[in-house]
Amino acid sequence: MKVLLKEDIKSLGKKGEVVNVSDGYARNYLFPKGLAVEADEGIIKAVKAQKQAEDTRLQREKERAMEQSKALSEKNLVIKVKAGENGKLFGSVTNKEIADELEKQFGIKVDKKKIEVDEPIKSIGRYKVRIKLFPGVDASMTVLVQGLE
Repeated sequence: MKVLLKEDIKSLGKKGEVVNVSDGYARNYLFPKGLAVEADEGIIKAVKAQKQAEDTRLQREKERAMEQSKALSEKNLVIKVKAGENGKLFGSVTNKEIADELEKQFGIKVDKKKIEVDEPIKSIGRYKVRIKLFPGVDASMTVLVQGLE
């Protein structure tokens, strides 16, 4: 019997999937607990259409992320901070500061958790930063840290 799962079931599948189960399992366990409904042709078509729409949306998001990645890798982000002698910063440049400057200078919103810095930025200079825009799509850009004058 084909059923549409309403919730994730560890040994069976994820929510929204159409799976084959034995008649007794469906009637005695899944249906009474509200974990699944019988999948007729209409439900199967609706699930396929929904999955198609989701795939299309994800593809558009990935394309937009790839365009942003290309645009970001061509640009340099300039951050001006207070620095002491020998180019040492008072503190360090954080991911939050990088995200704020990205939004201010280029109008691109990026979550601070998706920014990866290889080493802490504690002095004036050039640093490579990797930004995760979408699963499998990263942007690598240069951050120029300059002292205030």
